[in-house]
Amino acid sequence: MDKNTVTGLLLIVLIFLVFSIYNNRQLTKGFDSAVAAAETEISNGNLEKAIIEYENALRYRPNDASILEKLRQLNVELGIVQEPSHLTDIQVADDNNLEVLPPRPVDSARFGPFSKAVYGENEFIILENDLIEMKIATKGGRVWSVRLKEFVRHDSTDLILFDGDSTVFGLNFYTKDNIAIKTNDLFFTPVSDQRNYSAVADSQAVALRLMAGEDSYIEYLYSLVPGKYSPNLSVRFRNMSSIIPENQTSLSLDWKMYMPQQEKGRLYEENYSSLKYKYYQEKDVEGPIRATKDVDNFNVSSRFTWVAYQDQFFSSILIADNFFANGNLTMEKTPSLDKYIRYYSSEIGVPYESSASSEFDMKFYFGPNHIKTLRKEGDQLEKIIFVGRNVIGWISRGIIIPVFNFLEKYISNYGIIILILTILIKIVLFPLTFKSYQSTAKMQIVKPMVDDIAKKYPKKEDELRRQQATMDLYKKAGINVMGGCLPTLLQFPILFAMFRFFPVSIELRQQSFLWATDLSSYDSILDLPFNIPLYGDHVSLFTLLMTVTSILSVKMTNAQSQAGANQMTMKMMTYMMPIMFLFMFNSFPSGLTYYYFLANLITLGQNAITKRMIDKEKVLKTLQENIKKPQQKSKWQKRLEEATKARAGYPVKK
Repeated sequence: MDKNTVTGLLLIVLIFLVFSIYNNRQLTKGFDSAVAAAETEISNGNLEKAIIEYENALRYRPNDASILEKLRQLNVELGIVQEPSHLTDIQVADDNNLEVLPPRPVDSARFGPFSKAVYGENEFIILENDLIEMKIATKGGRVWSVRLKEFVRHDSTDLILFDGDSTVFGLNFYTKDNIAIKTNDLFFTPVSDQRNYSAVADSQAVALRLMAGEDSYIEYLYSLVPGKYSPNLSVRFRNMSSIIPENQTSLSLDWKMYMPQQEKGRLYEENYSSLKYKYYQEKDVEGPIRATKDVDNFNVSSRFTWVAYQDQFFSSILIADNFFANGNLTMEKTPSLDKYIRYYSSEIGVPYESSASSEFDMKFYFGPNHIKTLRKEGDQLEKIIFVGRNVIGWISRGIIIPVFNFLEKYISNYGIIILILTILIKIVLFPLTFKSYQSTAKMQIVKPMVDDIAKKYPKKEDELRRQQATMDLYKKAGINVMGGCLPTLLQFPILFAMFRFFPVSIELRQQSFLWATDLSSYDSILDLPFNIPLYGDHVSLFTLLMTVTSILSVKMTNAQSQAGANQMTMKMMTYMMPIMFLFMFNSFPSGLTYYYFLANLITLGQNAITKRMIDKEKVLKTLQENIKKPQQKSKWQKRLEEATKARAGYPVKK
């Protein structure tokens, strides 16, 4: 690395640091100003304006715990539940069990046949197996919370997919008397006095009924079998034809949920959380790979089979036994709620038949985004895990994942598994890599001849002649100009496949290796007291190692490349890429940056070994012999040369 290159790199780093320090000061200044304005409004008694100023402060520091706490206190003091303004059915659960305003009295008479279900005591029924624990509430007859027994959050607390009043699940419809009914707000009656059901040895079922008369009711029948993440739910209607209009062919199922943060890297978890759904009898899964908008709305006007509320590593999925009639699905970011990362809402059309007895069967999936587990459930649920399209998807599903799963049967350390997987990939790609090295070596050998051509045609107007003479030299020497690029390009699908695989691989979640405590999240050897734009508030050692080995690899490649007028510019561009990756990859999963570090390290070793394997004198002798041989030109080559000469101003023979 020459002096100019080092100077350029130092200047780039210096510019980034100066910009980061300046930007951090501006953010701090804006944050302090907004907080001061809020405190002034509080002292003046203007609590509503104080809330606005605190929300302005969150623009500078979105997850500042002290500001979020002050906002919550102000909302409680004003009697406001902190939630998006359009949500009237969800009251966000509170870790501290804070007091909220008591519910306003309800005129039970206006609920007609369901008036007796307006008031009641919210009791809980536990339905569990060896994998999940569901808490079912008598209010709404809905699943109140779900705990996954085999997993924990990043802070080692219980992994709860959702809980409390952060979710809604119920049927919405009108009675014959035009009374609006929301079953989520009414109290169901358990059929049995039993409150704990364990499906560890055999299947268990829980039945709750929303009574509309002595023999008229809506029943929710939950059932769970051992070793499954998928409880069944059968919604049964008994003698409801006198209550629900006979011409009613569908009911609206309202399913809303706040998804809590589970992982250490909130930003990365947000990026890989999404809403997916699948049309009836179709193979493809719909929905964005990543949520890039603040609000995404999907109007599903025809039949569909399931809808998934997907987190980075876990999902809550509602699946129809047959199909749902239609749906309006929404996904929304929740930047002002520290505990939650997504808000999901679905208004689903459920087929309904007016008769003395009818039912609609469906099931949930409350579990990990694990390809094998999801595949066993059927309905292409495994496709919610995006590992690439076309060739990249085929490489991921057909090669990388099977090899990874095979290795984990015999090796428990995932750092070692990644090492072996990297070595296997490099062995497979070595023939392509070797050809690339060979081509580079040949071009380095003829470099003095190329320099002579450059001296022969030094003027800018001779550029076409210089290029033509260089191409003639390569052709006579038997050098394929694409020989170095093509093998490298063919390796890119595997690199992209690994890029897709690691962030969604639940196998790496909370698996430690060396200093990395979680291979599915970033490794931090130093937490910074400030945030650097594009970089973050921590230092990832695997990313640093990846960057250093990338720079060494670039240096080795540049040392073998030919000189030219734009040599310095090209060198700077090649050195810029590792620096850019240093910023881009700092918050990426440590398993991915560890893989790229290993790949770079092995590449450096292969390069060094290959250089010793190539006999430069023998290659030069072969090239010289090729140059002396008469070359037969095809008609196409002749036409190309004539066109080039014509552009250069040479007379063309006719």
